[in-house]
Amino acid sequence: MRIRVHGRRRRNPLRRRSDVVEAWTALVVAALLLVAVPAAGVLVGRWAHADAQAVATQQRAERHRVRAEVVGQVPETLPSADGVRERTYRVTVRWTPSGEKARTATARVPEGTHRGDRVDVWLDARGRGVAPPTSGTLVWQHTVTMATCAAGGTAAVVLLGHAVVRRVAMRHRLDEWEREWALTEPQWTRRRPA
Repeated sequence: MRIRVHGRRRRNPLRRRSDVVEAWTALVVAALLLVAVPAAGVLVGRWAHADAQAVATQQRAERHRVRAEVVGQVPETLPSADGVRERTYRVTVRWTPSGEKARTATARVPEGTHRGDRVDVWLDARGRGVAPPTSGTLVWQHTVTMATCAAGGTAAVVLLGHAVVRRVAMRHRLDEWEREWALTEPQWTRRRPA
């Protein structure tokens, strides 16, 4: 409740300067959490998406897929409890480009492939086996991960700054109370200051 005296607000004697600083800091923190955190996430997300998209485009230009025959021995494996990620093994594969002689290279083939099976392998310009180019799904996963980390980091910095301001405000508040108690204590306890 505000008390007005002659059109002006009267100063509340119980409201300290540290209380005002802390209240304004809370408003600034709320504004930063509502504006700066999403903005940081969006900006970093756009940058990450453009960067990942450029890498994927470059990989698509540098790599090509061929249908090759497995000529090397694929290791025998026991079933694993993983089940999540398909294992791959490096083996020798052979393919014949149109109008050229047969070529061989070492490439990764999925688990369960046998000699003589035909598989798709990705090769670079030198004919070395490489991973497939980055897919659109991986580009988006990278984008979302980077945006989330940026937003979370920004929120952490804002909240850490708020905690520091609150700690400093509390320290000032305790110092004020200590000074005022030094003046008030002799009146209450009938003791003289030292």
